[in-house]
Amino acid sequence: MAKFGEIINVNKPVLIDFYSDWNEAENSLDTLRDVAAALGTSAKVIKIDIKKNEILADALRVKGNPTFMIYKDGEMKWRQTGHQEATTLIDLVQQYV
Repeated sequence: MAKFGEIINVNKPVLIDFYSDWNEAENSLDTLRDVAAALGTSAKVIKIDIKKNEILADALRVKGNPTFMIYKDGEMKWRQTGHQEATTLIDLVQQYV
């Protein structure tokens, strides 16, 4: 995985879904596809597997699955644990476009 700092240090919102396979990964994937399609190039949408990136997940204190975060210019703007609807995520990300 690319360095996390490089991923979040951009001038557009970055929605990150910290997930693990064992918890409704397919449902989350469909949601993120909808979000990415709606936002187009105005934002980045990224999934990060908690188990494959344990050090990062621990550093960010990711305890729940899924945990969503929005970053812009390297700064965390929003964070929520638990399933989110695509429309909710779209609305949240658009606040930072």
